[in-house]
Amino acid sequence: MSRTSSDNKADSPDNKADRRTRVTVLVALAANLVIAAAKAVGGLAAGSPALMSEAAHSVADSMNEVFLLAALRRSRRPADKRHPFGYGKERFFWSLLAAVGIFVMGGCFSFFQGLQALRNGAEEKTSGYVAGLIVLGVSFLAEGVSLLRAVHQVRRQGGSGGGMRDPALRTVVAEDGTAVLGVTLAAIGMALHMVTGQVVWEASASFGIGALLVFVAFHLGREARDQLIGEAADPEAADRIRDLLQEQPEIDSVEALFTMKTGLDQALVAARVDLVPGLDSEQVEKVAVRIKRTVADSVPEADQIFLDITDRPAEEARESPAATGERGGA
Repeated sequence: MSRTSSDNKADSPDNKADRRTRVTVLVALAANLVIAAAKAVGGLAAGSPALMSEAAHSVADSMNEVFLLAALRRSRRPADKRHPFGYGKERFFWSLLAAVGIFVMGGCFSFFQGLQALRNGAEEKTSGYVAGLIVLGVSFLAEGVSLLRAVHQVRRQGGSGGGMRDPALRTVVAEDGTAVLGVTLAAIGMALHMVTGQVVWEASASFGIGALLVFVAFHLGREARDQLIGEAADPEAADRIRDLLQEQPEIDSVEALFTMKTGLDQALVAARVDLVPGLDSEQVEKVAVRIKRTVADSVPEADQIFLDITDRPAEEARESPAATGERGGA
């Protein structure tokens, strides 16, 4: 017994949020493409390892924005025979690729640039420092504008508890925030190199940028991993569903409740319930339909709802990790 939600309408809140997120990603992409080119030219001209690390950072961010645009487009496709629960998890998959891109293209290249600077040194002229610092200043402004746009959208979509549920928006905020910090580190490294003549400062800036990117990539990747392997719905939604089921007069007890996110705002719900005695098969069917409709109307993210009518003892049903809330893995 299941219920499948109808296709989203063009003017639905979800699609409006997606359009706003798409604009945010496009703003970040445009900023990163321009900044990456400017940093690369400035880094090559100045021979600055910190500036080259920042160029790699911007290139990684640009590639990731392409991944996020693909996620926004593909995740809203309707369910079909091959994917009966829809394509909502595409959003999580492309976000995982973005995290890998940040790690490999940004973090690893930054560490490489730092090592190269320590090994070979870096001779820079005053004009190179000036050009590099100007590029970083412009980059700081562009990244700041993109970050403000992303933060504004997060607030419009409910703050950190609402807007940050979207992996695409969460990735843009993380990328832009990291970019602002990275530009600051690069500018400090270049300034100290210019003052002291010691390349170790720029190398240290490259290492700092690399460590920052690896840290962000790890956390974004862990979030995407949890969602891909089947993360439970938000505890508040699960509690509302359980309360609704327990309020139904035909349900004697809720033996177990299982939820799993199948998309950004979609969740699969499976409940094992024990009905009161005396209901015949026709009554059971009508009751099940009404209960599922009640849950779906009260909890919009309950996209697929399954009821398992059972007389299994509650103690036995509650022994499974999914029912008790125990976690597995690291």
